[in-house]
Amino acid sequence: MTDALFLVPSVPETGTYRLDGAEGHHAADVVRLRVGETLLLGDGAGAVADCVVSAVAKGVLDVEVTGYRRVPAREPRLVVAQALAKGDRGELAVQTMTEVGVDEIVPWQAARSVVRWQGDRGARALARWRATAREAAKQSRRAWLPAVADPVGTAALAARLAGHSSYVLHEDAETPLATAPVPATGAVLLVVGPEGGVAPEELAAFTAAGATPVRLGPEVLRTSTAGVAALAVLAAVTGRWH
Repeated sequence: MTDALFLVPSVPETGTYRLDGAEGHHAADVVRLRVGETLLLGDGAGAVADCVVSAVAKGVLDVEVTGYRRVPAREPRLVVAQALAKGDRGELAVQTMTEVGVDEIVPWQAARSVVRWQGDRGARALARWRATAREAAKQSRRAWLPAVADPVGTAALAARLAGHSSYVLHEDAETPLATAPVPATGAVLLVVGPEGGVAPEELAAFTAAGATPVRLGPEVLRTSTAGVAALAVLAAVTGRWH
């Protein structure tokens, strides 16, 4: 079984390290690691240390570093603009996309999004997306945490798509994502619409910015699953999964 990953501000290259705070509580009191067991420390920015537990107390672990490595960021960089979704569907999308390797998630306030991120409610929702991405990255043992950007509207998203290899998932598109030209380096941007789909004026704005409408297959997926399915396709065709 793969060692559990715990996130720390700075990963030690050698010597000993005391894991405390929320991560120490999780390791000592929830996972209940014991002396002699192994774990991973990561900073979410590519640094990872292999460690063995040397001492345990309530909410605290002392570990000895047995190995250290820098994991390079993978190419191309995969960015998904995820439309805001009702209920927990947005968080489900963030969780599963993180597990399959998304590098950045951009919350998109689409015209047909039922939910609106405004004021304190919006701040809490954004915080939940970021916490979800962090926990999913730990669960999937990722060396790099995905970024969750501040939410954007359609005009700002169209501006970001310009000049990049960008695609919009749309059920009426003729081009399958699996056969679309995808670069080996740089960034690939993918737009996932809300439950009601991408509005015609939004699709027009995105295509005017250079984005290509693409489809996954004959089925119409939910907004919470479309992104993860598309990322799996991109991971396969770019060689990120090999």
